Amino acid sequence: MKFKKHILYLFFAGTLTSCNYLDVTPDNIPTLDYAFRTPLTAEKYLFTCYSWLPGFADPYSGNPAIAGADEMWFNSYYEYNSFAIARGLQNVQDPIINYWQGGSKGGHNMFMGIRDCNIFLDNIHLVPNMSDYDKAKMSAEAKFLKAYYHFWLMRMYGPIPIMHESPPISVGVEEVKLVTRDPIDQVVDYIVGLLDEAIADLPDRVQFDVEELGRITKPIAMAIKAQVLVTAASPLFNGNMDFPQYRNARGEVLFNSQYDEQKWVRAADACREAVDLCHDLDMKLHYIGNIGHVISDTTQTELDLRTAMTERWNSEIIWGSTNSTAGGIQTAAYPRLFPGNATYFGGYLSVPFSIVESFYSENGVPIEEDTSWDYANRYTLKTAERIDRNYIKEGYTTASLNFDREPRFYAYLGFDGGRWYGHGRLTDDETFYVESRLGGAASGHAYAYSATGYLPKKVVNYLNAAQAAQWTVQRYPWPIMRLADLYLLYAEASNEVFGPSPEIFHYLNLIRTRAGLQSIEESWSNYSNQPNKYNTKQGLRDIIRRERSIELAFEGSRFWDLRRWRTAPQVLNNPIVGWDTQQQAPETYYRPVVIFNQTFGLKDYFWPIQESEMLRNKGLIQSPGW
Repeated sequence: MKFKKHILYLFFAGTLTSCNYLDVTPDNIPTLDYAFRTPLTAEKYLFTCYSWLPGFADPYSGNPAIAGADEMWFNSYYEYNSFAIARGLQNVQDPIINYWQGGSKGGHNMFMGIRDCNIFLDNIHLVPNMSDYDKAKMSAEAKFLKAYYHFWLMRMYGPIPIMHESPPISVGVEEVKLVTRDPIDQVVDYIVGLLDEAIADLPDRVQFDVEELGRITKPIAMAIKAQVLVTAASPLFNGNMDFPQYRNARGEVLFNSQYDEQKWVRAADACREAVDLCHDLDMKLHYIGNIGHVISDTTQTELDLRTAMTERWNSEIIWGSTNSTAGGIQTAAYPRLFPGNATYFGGYLSVPFSIVESFYSENGVPIEEDTSWDYANRYTLKTAERIDRNYIKEGYTTASLNFDREPRFYAYLGFDGGRWYGHGRLTDDETFYVESRLGGAASGHAYAYSATGYLPKKVVNYLNAAQAAQWTVQRYPWPIMRLADLYLLYAEASNEVFGPSPEIFHYLNLIRTRAGLQSIEESWSNYSNQPNKYNTKQGLRDIIRRERSIELAFEGSRFWDLRRWRTAPQVLNNPIVGWDTQQQAPETYYRPVVIFNQTFGLKDYFWPIQESEMLRNKGLIQSPGW
């Protein structure tokens, strides 16, 4: 769907330029009357509601979850806003990626998006010559967007003010300023209630693919409801005792410190319903099929994995972002592959060791658990043989860490000596190999190099065409929610309620089968030093969390997962480590070096509200620790 912003902003400039939803009242009523005069103008206003969706594919200033933790890292030349969050530079004077007010460091005022949704819902019934079906469907879309904007703010700020409706004209600014945060459980119930209302009137599919893909449908709403409820059931919001004195202006406790298992029951039920609907609509995990070229089984598996993210509207995509397609992030992740390429500056987005080492061995278990994988000597040198050529250049010396890993390691990561399939060469004999050591095509030239020696190949479309000095990007809708994510949410919620079960293993193993791995049961029983791990709730919880980190790598899930699991302090206080990328010889390049010492404290769970907003709205309280 194409959002016609250049038209919409002319219609609704009054609603888009006000400073804050919390301290303004509705205005520009004649313009609003015009907006709902015909079905066409009403639909254009609905598209304005859509236009407030975050920049999901923007790793710089739109989506903090891409480069705001330890999953992807820029080299020191770049000072992007999301990267500043990862480096502990968040502040109250001018918050980074500010979706409360908007600002100079990314983000936009999400409350204004909520306000536009409220205006739409208040006026859609006035539109003449519009069918009741269209009014109900478009109202459902607006309700979903309103719910999602509340959810986006909740994940960032924790307890937020619930914006039930737009303030009436008779309400003065001072009264609006008394709006305060609501308890987190009330926020969740409100979001879910809106989603339930939307689900009742949303279609199963869009009617016209070309014009409407990206608009909200029933499976999108049900999958996001599942995500909301899993988030609400997770430790950050369920039995969190970190903020006992955190109360709003009415004296209400904002976090319920009592753990409630029923939240997991509710989440598991929502996940099950969403999975069932997706299956009823013939959605399934994506396999690419025949690409028209002769390729090996290894390459086939790699493309199955990579295209689950990058192939437009494949069978697995539940919700793809049409207002934020993947372009710049592909350039940032794409290495220079041609010698002497001084004009193309890509390949500056890197992957730290914390992620590189999280991928399984070829036996489908963590490398530190695999009884046949030499974990202690993972940084020693090894030369690739002919049998390794579909993964590593034959005769090339690289680190043992890069050998005998699972297919997702090679499909999702680029590294020195590793194969990079695609860029217009679609047979196995025409692929390139990355050369990251100093003097190699992808080495530390100017600003275009990986700080760690690893690149997030997963986000790069294999159909991009490369030449010596440029390349052509095939954009794709960013996958906000895909079926593998929903399977993992269902497995997580079910395990918290019932513990290990054949049904949980079934959904995990569907994902693992596509990745060329044996089942959970086979892999742990035969290769792990903890062979019974999958038979306990805690053990399976660890497995599910690791599966999420691997399968959903670089899609923006880990940032939120570490927070909702309350494991961020244990993970994000570890250093960012990579290879010594300014070296040429394998003996000096392949030694781990600390690139940055991350810190994460209790206050980093939630965004601060800008100080100026606190002065304007006396009913608000600051986020804990700020």
